[in-house]
Amino acid sequence: MSKQERPSIKPTEEKREIGKSVGYLQLMRQNPNFRWLWGGQVVSLLGDWFNLIASAILIAELTGSGLAVGVLFTIRMLAPFVIAPLAGICADRYNRKHLLIITDLVRAVVVLGFLFVQDANDIWLLYTLTVILFGVSGFFSPARSAILPDITSAQELSTANTLGAATWSVMLAVGAAIGGLTTGLFGSQTAFVIDGFTFAISAGLLLKIRLPGPSSGTSETPGRAKLTVLRYMLQHPDILFIAMHKAAISLLMSTGVQVILVEIAKNYFVIGVGGAFSLGMMYCMNGVGSGVGPIFARRWTGDRDKPLRTSISIGYVIAAIGIAIMAPVSNFGTVLFGGLVRSVGGGIAWVFSTQLLLQRAPNEIRGRIFGTEFALFTLMGGASSLIIGALLDRFQIQMILWGMAALNIIPALLWWLWQRHHSRVDQK
Repeated sequence: MSKQERPSIKPTEEKREIGKSVGYLQLMRQNPNFRWLWGGQVVSLLGDWFNLIASAILIAELTGSGLAVGVLFTIRMLAPFVIAPLAGICADRYNRKHLLIITDLVRAVVVLGFLFVQDANDIWLLYTLTVILFGVSGFFSPARSAILPDITSAQELSTANTLGAATWSVMLAVGAAIGGLTTGLFGSQTAFVIDGFTFAISAGLLLKIRLPGPSSGTSETPGRAKLTVLRYMLQHPDILFIAMHKAAISLLMSTGVQVILVEIAKNYFVIGVGGAFSLGMMYCMNGVGSGVGPIFARRWTGDRDKPLRTSISIGYVIAAIGIAIMAPVSNFGTVLFGGLVRSVGGGIAWVFSTQLLLQRAPNEIRGRIFGTEFALFTLMGGASSLIIGALLDRFQIQMILWGMAALNIIPALLWWLWQRHHSRVDQK
């Protein structure tokens, strides 16, 4: 990239902070494109959590191994990691709406293959289908993140981002609770069928979106596009560091904890078949926390850059406190409350880091930036689930949770130090 080219893809923070944000109800009333995107998100996420609960419980029942459950979470993360760089390029080169619809339709077919997993000898099939399902899903997440500024105004963007994140959290709560109940009462097969239908319904809703213009403005070749985004992020380290937050969240407070929750449900508080209902309840509380945290924190931060950045460090600290509350595993209520607190902190860090990227990432490479962010997130999630799964076969859950609580202080401190440096540079 030459010096003359750089101004055309500079961060867009200034543009995205102009004007007062609209309210949640106002956004839903006045923006039909976002309503269709949001509707697709609701039904698709419902199926996602059905699939997660059903898969985790099925493997735990068939194998009885913490490592086997860890492998499931690992491949759920590593499959989209392999795809993410290409997915980001596609989100910039092709119609983002069409990418979302195609991925939903393919996933609707793939998920029905889970019905053929009947006993321990079929675990390889479950793993293979999971790789395919989440490999395809790797195209969905960057495209959905990148399309959001295409269908919202500057005043709507922050509200749309927060509402989308809150919806993810609410559907985690609802989907996990209903998925746990459904799996506990009717078995994993029913949950897989429901998952397939939700993808098909989501595709139908997304079909109604009308993009105002081309969703991509770049004509670079894939190889050059990949080099461009890496070079751009290195030249703008603030963008790079913001994009690393989801990786830190996945590594230290999210994916590994999900593996631990399966073990807690199976061995400590068994409610429902194989602990399916107790697992659903724990995921439900996590969804509530990650939904309400950013909404209440946004009352203080608004769309202002400095409060958003400060809140991210606070989010890590809150998450550390939540994991520490869970660590003794003394009773089910304490575990639920600790999970709630943990997810409040994680939700704040997740949503506000996304908001900073939406405000600063140029449209020409927005898909590739979110693709890179997603790749880092899935890579660290895969590493975390594999490590935690192996540790569960060697150490007590309590010891692992105490260690994770302490580790969350590290990104909080590093981000705080970067903000001090970033503020001094901006003042010059």
